[in-house]
Amino acid sequence: MSDRRIVLTRPDDWHLHLRDGAMLASVLPDTARQFARAIVMPNLQPPVTTVEHARGYRARINAALPAGVRFDPLMTLYLTDSTSPVEIERVKASGFVHALKYYPAGATTNSENGVTELKRISAVLTAMEKHDVPLLIHGEVTDPAVDVFDREAVFIERHLSPLVDAFPGLRIVLEHITTRAGAQFVAEAPDNVAATITAHHLLLNRNALFAGGLRPHHFCLPVLKRETHRQALLQAATSGRPKFFLGTDSAPHRRHAKESDCGCAGIYTAHAAIELYAEAFEQANALDRLEGFASFHGADFYRLPRNADRIELERRVWTVPERIGIEDGDSDDAIVPFRANQPVLWQLVEQPALNR
Repeated sequence: MSDRRIVLTRPDDWHLHLRDGAMLASVLPDTARQFARAIVMPNLQPPVTTVEHARGYRARINAALPAGVRFDPLMTLYLTDSTSPVEIERVKASGFVHALKYYPAGATTNSENGVTELKRISAVLTAMEKHDVPLLIHGEVTDPAVDVFDREAVFIERHLSPLVDAFPGLRIVLEHITTRAGAQFVAEAPDNVAATITAHHLLLNRNALFAGGLRPHHFCLPVLKRETHRQALLQAATSGRPKFFLGTDSAPHRRHAKESDCGCAGIYTAHAAIELYAEAFEQANALDRLEGFASFHGADFYRLPRNADRIELERRVWTVPERIGIEDGDSDDAIVPFRANQPVLWQLVEQPALNR
């Protein structure tokens, strides 16, 4: 490592939205050029609720890969009130489904089929604990009486803390944490509890939603929080603790779906993901800890081998394009990426000789 170059073991993305169809084909190359593997979210329409659904989705992802590119999609199932413990046995036997995703019903994009009450899935959670299948949690309450900026902290108090106590052997990932409370809970929890952190929550606070006007392309769920929370996340990510690892939550939407009277939640960061994390770690003078966060901690938690090949980043300023096209759309209805028309300070270098 030098001041201007970083060589990393090829990282993985432990929380990713790829969508399907033309959108999948358009965004997948961005992820595959930098990450070896990714935990793929199951909130399609209809959702991926069975191993057979996941098998078909995985085949479509592999078919969309550019020729010669190696990338392993790690599949997940969408947990519902009607998920059966028998399906957990199929997950364990599949070899390609690696976790189940818990969305509180109505919490975020395509979550209307999510779990209504945790007590409804106690038998499934027992089976997951028995078969060592991780539970991935979107940790927010949907109670309309709770302020949107408090929903993560309230979820931890009402639901996550009792869940951890009730299922001490269940591996749990609290996805895309956004608060000091989230970072502190995970840090103090047993070793079977971990968290992913996004690049945009490391780089932005909630002021970014209103900078010069309403900024729909900075709207995500969980929503951006105060600067004190951003600082807490940055401290957790750069701490070197294996409980915290990279999960972009990169979530592509067409421009019209973001710029509307009821815009979709989600920020597209896959085009510059590892570069954006490098920026955040550089802010904290912790570039020496980026490899652990990006390349080691997640693989170790999921009990998968670390990648053998490497990537290289160079400190070189480049400008993000205004739009990223979708195969079946026009330029005006393309994806508006994070930092559109703005600079990024690090850039991935193509170094085939390193990937051996």
